[in-house]
Amino acid sequence: MTNYRIIVEYDGSRYDGWQKQGNTDQTIQGKIETVLERLCGQSVEVHGSGRTDAGVHALNQVANFHVDINKKGQEIMEYLNHYLPEDIRVKELGQVSERFHSRLNAQEKTYLYRIEMGEKKQVFDRKYIYGLHKSLDVKAMEQAAVLLCGEHDFKSFCSNRKMKKSTVRNLKKIEFEKRIPDFWSVLPEMDFSIIW
Repeated sequence: MTNYRIIVEYDGSRYDGWQKQGNTDQTIQGKIETVLERLCGQSVEVHGSGRTDAGVHALNQVANFHVDINKKGQEIMEYLNHYLPEDIRVKELGQVSERFHSRLNAQEKTYLYRIEMGEKKQVFDRKYIYGLHKSLDVKAMEQAAVLLCGEHDFKSFCSNRKMKKSTVRNLKKIEFEKRIPDFWSVLPEMDFSIIW
């Protein structure tokens, strides 16, 4: 069996997140597995580096899967991209060591939040930007970010209080960037990313 690592981008608007849940095939994992199973003629389990909630998008989601197939990596990637829905794309595919696991070997994750501060959300960006409809106090946000960076236990934010996995996370960096309106965006926006 060969272990392949893929980098996937997707628009999560019409999906129930990354991870399969029961019988639903409206997940990113489910869609990729269905195409791989058709290619391989057998069941394939795709492991993601993390889960996303319903409606959440990804620019570079890492995943891996094991298959025993007489095809080159480029052929597998082309097959995936041909049969996956147009809102899911495999950007990279490569062979990795047998022991590589996208979730267990993940070293950091970056979350990007986009906030529009105009009166009404842009038509073309409405699925990708949160419409706040007022200006943000960026200085206050930067001061608060300093307190959040570092190692903290986030158990109080978990709905499952008896979770056995560690809820300690190290927030490496929180960055803020006010974007200048361009041709498509006539309203001011704020991007902020959290890296942990």
